[in-house]
Amino acid sequence: MDVALGGTFDPVHDGHRRLFERAFELGDVTVGLTTDELAPKTRHVERHVRPYDDRKRALETELNRLADEYDREFEVRPLGEPTGIATEPQFEYLVVSPETRDGGERINEIRRERGHEPLEIVVVPHVLAEDGDIISSTRIVQGEIDEHGAVFSDEE
Repeated sequence: MDVALGGTFDPVHDGHRRLFERAFELGDVTVGLTTDELAPKTRHVERHVRPYDDRKRALETELNRLADEYDREFEVRPLGEPTGIATEPQFEYLVVSPETRDGGERINEIRRERGHEPLEIVVVPHVLAEDGDIISSTRIVQGEIDEHGAVFSDEE
């Protein structure tokens, strides 16, 4: 497999789906899914994150559909540290969102230190909700928007 990406993916939303689509356009995909220990450390705000096995099941449902559509293979692996799987030599691409681009640069530093070729970092723009702000798992969990970016009104 030659494309890596990683995240917590709780819950999966249209922004994540765009990352997955781009990854499958490039090749077979390995997704590093943050472990229960790492997931809370990757959040910008304090919030509950579902257990790894629950997140993995939901993620695999999404990936199965896309893998069939793109005729690609995928694997989901535990991600126990932020630079995780992408430092392994077999990958050619790293798919990231704009806010994780710096992490991709750090991964390439580690790869160079280990004698591996740097990854091509593919930045996928954010998907915007109908209010013009980004779709994020935090906004979904807080009840502001749904997974597709529809805004919930205060009257609901």
